[in-house]
Amino acid sequence: MDLELTGKVALVTGSSRGIGRGIATRLVEEGADAVFCARGEEALEEAVAAVSGPGKAHGIVADVTTPEGAAAVVDAAVAAFGGLDIVVNNVGGSGARTIDELDVEDLDDVLGRNLVPALAVSRAALPVMRERGGGVIALIASIWGRESGGRMTYNAVKAAEISLGKALSQQLAPANIRVNSIAPGSILFEGGSWWKRQQQDPDGIADFVRRELPFGRFGTPEEIAAVVAFVASPRASWISGACIPVDGTQGRSNV
Repeated sequence: MDLELTGKVALVTGSSRGIGRGIATRLVEEGADAVFCARGEEALEEAVAAVSGPGKAHGIVADVTTPEGAAAVVDAAVAAFGGLDIVVNNVGGSGARTIDELDVEDLDDVLGRNLVPALAVSRAALPVMRERGGGVIALIASIWGRESGGRMTYNAVKAAEISLGKALSQQLAPANIRVNSIAPGSILFEGGSWWKRQQQDPDGIADFVRRELPFGRFGTPEEIAAVVAFVASPRASWISGACIPVDGTQGRSNV
């Protein structure tokens, strides 16, 4: 299926590795021009250099948890490719697991690594998208934003991201801007949190897979990327305000 992404300009935050890298790479493979963004220059350069596709890839080192960084990545997309049609907010992170570990500083930190950059980058992109007559915003949330089960602060901020996506979708529809959130389950990639746990406790993680993942394996960044590419494309023109789980039936929610 041609996703009709040729000529579209995309920005993917946190795209030097893992899910973000998979998404940005897939968008380039589908014909979009994509800005890869991360704080670490070496990994970012490697990710951009590895891309092969009809679209073009451009990297920018920026910290989107700051207002300056959020503005810089949007400016970079416009400077590199002349506009911006797709924003994928992928930056995130976890924090305290229990109420005894949680304090205001921890909550502020996790909000600052998830919800705040998603809002800041989306806001920075709006003038460009409105000028181009529309666009797409995607927020990479989690199944633990849809139901309980993850770390306490992670649950809270991912639920907030899903809520933000719904509110934005309703407000931005008149500007022809679609907004959706994607809710991955447990995804394995080298250097990621599940990969590290697997190295430290292979037997424990094997038991987790048997107990919690009905397909008997972790998901991959490429499987998330395929869904994001479709949702970002004109083929998904009537999908907005949705939260789409991509979890191999790991989640327990009925909706």
